[in-house]
Formats: sequence, structure tokens, C-alpha cells
Amino acid sequence: MIPVFGSAPCDDTDYVLRKLAWMRDNKIWPNGRRYLWTDAFGVVLLVSLYAERRQAEYLETAKWLVADVERVLGRPRGIRIGEAADRDGQYFHYLAMWLYALAVLGRYDPSYRFKGVALARDVHEAFVIPERGVWWKMQEDLSGPYPGFGFGGLDAFDGYLSYRLLDEAALAPQIAEMHRLIEISSPSLCITQDLGIGMMLWMSHFFPQEQWAITQRTRGLAMLEQMWVDDGYFCREPRQRGVKYAFTNYGVSIGLQAVSAMPERVRRLNEFFEHYRSGDEYDREAITHVMACSSHHPGHLLRTFAPAGC
Repeated sequence: MIPVFGSAPCDDTDYVLRKLAWMRDNKIWPNGRRYLWTDAFGVVLLVSLYAERRQAEYLETAKWLVADVERVLGRPRGIRIGEAADRDGQYFHYLAMWLYALAVLGRYDPSYRFKGVALARDVHEAFVIPERGVWWKMQEDLSGPYPGFGFGGLDAFDGYLSYRLLDEAALAPQIAEMHRLIEISSPSLCITQDLGIGMMLWMSHFFPQEQWAITQRTRGLAMLEQMWVDDGYFCREPRQRGVKYAFTNYGVSIGLQAVSAMPERVRRLNEFFEHYRSGDEYDREAITHVMACSSHHPGHLLRTFAPAGC
């Protein structure tokens, strides 16, 4: 049984606290299986709650979570995708999101920023082929690309953002390589998948005056206009109007909040997915509920987040 936590407005801390308590009671998160994408958003969420409420338990839980991810998913180089058997290998965009989480935590404990810089340096050379692209998925030991996968469309943007927010000086060579890949790919890149658009909008708001950010923000918002379904959600792709996922819509919500666009649609999708049940494993998966918390309370996912006393 999945409870309804209410059609809360965005930036609703009470909603998040109720859902976090339910997840913990049901051993969904943070005391469930490790999954790097979910845990990255979760670290940001916990640090945001600490920044807002100044209760040490949230910061301590974020630090515990980083240690547990390293214990369960950490490899001699890099971090595995997830704990489940079918979540092997390494995704660069997951690693980049984890680096962003370490950068956020590093605002309150600089040792985590250093940890992020070390991880970025460790994995960069394996994933990045200068002037060509970033491998989307690698073998778990980073010995080579995962069979059947090529370069990722957004991965250079992911790395560029996370590296710059970690330490522009320490990662200057890696940032330059990522920026060159962005220059090559951005003019022709048109994203048509919901979560990809949401994450690109989110990335664009950190450096909003850079040409790639202007280009991708304009294209993303125009594409989302084609993907809105009046029931209250964004479809997966423009030609898949009946296909919808809660966690990807929450990613779109984060992106839209980052660029201050479509606030009514953000409200409506939060309300729609509070009641929608897919009937599959995603109803109870941590990714659905942690992303819901991030949609309702983006906190440090937004560069403008500045709680009192922070």
C-alpha cells in the first residue's frame, strides 16, 4: 500500500519529512538497496534539510550515506551503478550526479569536495575520448566500454557542470576537455526524452549565459510543449503520449523549477503522480520517492537556494 502524502506545493518540507519517514519505516531508503542515481539525489536532499532546519541528524545521515555507497558500490576505480545484480558497470552521468552531491556536501565539510575531485580525476580518462565523446557506460573495472553502448549525448554536459562546481582550478584540464565536447555537440543536439530534457534544463541554470545553455534551454522548453498531456504529465517522448513515468516527470519538474518555467504544470504533475500507480516495481522503488521529494523540495539542486542562516 502506497500512501498519498497530499498534493503539496513545491518547496514543501513537511511533505518530504512524511515521505522520508514512510520510506525508512518500509526499508525503501536510505536503509534499502544502494543505487547511485537515487543516492546522489538523496544526499542533496538531506544536506538541503540540514541547511534549512539546522538539525545535525540530516548532515550525519548524508555522511553515513556517502560511506555506505562507497562500502557497497565503491570499486578500486569509480562506483558501480547499483547493488542489484542487473545494475553492474558504471554510468558516467550517474558518477557526475554523485560528484554534484559531493560538491553540495562539501559546502559544509570540505573533505567531501576533495573526495569528489579525486573521484573525477580517477574516472575521467577512462570515460572521455577527447574531441569525440564520453562513453555512456563502462565495464565495472573501467577497462573498456560496456558491450553494446556508445557515447552519451548529455555526458559531457554532466561532467562539465559537476567538475566546475567541485573545483574549477583543480579540474581545469578535465573541464576544458568537456567544454570542447560541448562546443562540438550542442549546436545539433536536440533532446526528446523527458528526463534528459529535465536534466539539461537543470544544468543550464548554473551557467545561464553560456551559449550551450541558451540553446539547450530554448530547445528543451519547446520540446516539452509538445510532450505535455492535459491529464497532468509529460510523456516519455513526443510520439509516446501514453507512456509516463513518475521519476522522470519529477526530473522534468526539477529542471523547470531551475529555469523558472511552467510552474502550473509542475504543480499539476506533482499532484498527478501523487495518486498515479503504475502497477509495477516503480511504485515502491526508492528512485520514485526520492525524486518526488526532490521535486517537492529541490533545495540545493537550485543555485538560488539560500535558507536563513546559511
